[in-house]
Amino acid sequence: MFSKACEYGIRATIYIAKKSLLDKKVGLKEVAEAIDSPEAYTSKILQKLAKNNIINSNKGPTGGFSMDKQKTNEVNLSTIVYTIDGDDIYKGCGLGLEKCNEQMPCPVHNQFKIIREDLRIMLETTTIISLTMGLEDGLTFLKR
Repeated sequence: MFSKACEYGIRATIYIAKKSLLDKKVGLKEVAEAIDSPEAYTSKILQKLAKNNIINSNKGPTGGFSMDKQKTNEVNLSTIVYTIDGDDIYKGCGLGLEKCNEQMPCPVHNQFKIIREDLRIMLETTTIISLTMGLEDGLTFLKR
């Protein structure tokens, strides 16, 4: 459903937010290890997230990645998905057909339209802060 980059981007943002709530910055190596992602790939994803002001990137001896506490309440999953994958998730055909639309629907078009709408609502209403809470309680995890 999401690209691998998007999956890593969501996981990285949640991890960075969790550490930021404890007033800690994290380095690339720590993030990559925490989300079980290749370091070079993680670097590109974090650059994209920082460029789009989702996370902060500071250089130097006291640098690292962080997220403003206020942003943990404001940033939702749809922001990250849009930043990395664009809006294709809201438009794509359930069977991967390019010309599927209201006028020429595929066999699953109408059912998939409902699923896409439910997904859109979930992505737009799920904040990063809400996802860090499960980590704190040990109820959710970011790594297999």
